Amino acid sequence: MQQEFVLTLGQSMLEVVALLAAPLLIPALIIGLLVGMFQAATQINEMTLSFIPKLAVVGIVLVVAGPWMLTTLISYTRDLYSNIPAMIG
Repeated sequence: MQQEFVLTLGQSMLEVVALLAAPLLIPALIIGLLVGMFQAATQINEMTLSFIPKLAVVGIVLVVAGPWMLTTLISYTRDLYSNIPAMIG
C-alpha cells in the first residue's frame, strides 16, 4: 500500500467525520450559547436548563438530517469496500 493512498484514505475519512458531526455540533453549540446567555442574564444556575434544549435540538436535527447523514456514510463505506483490491495489491 502506497503512502499517498493511505494519506488520501485518512483525509477522506476525516472529511466524512467532519461532515457527519457538523450538523449535530453546530446547532448544539448555538443553543448552548443562547441558553448560557439567558442564564447569565437571569442568574439562573440550573444545569438541566442547558441540557434539555440541546437534547431536543440534536434530536430534531437527527430527524431532519439523518437520511442525508446515512446516505453519506453508506456511500463512503461503499467507496471504501470498492477500494479493497487496491489496498491489498
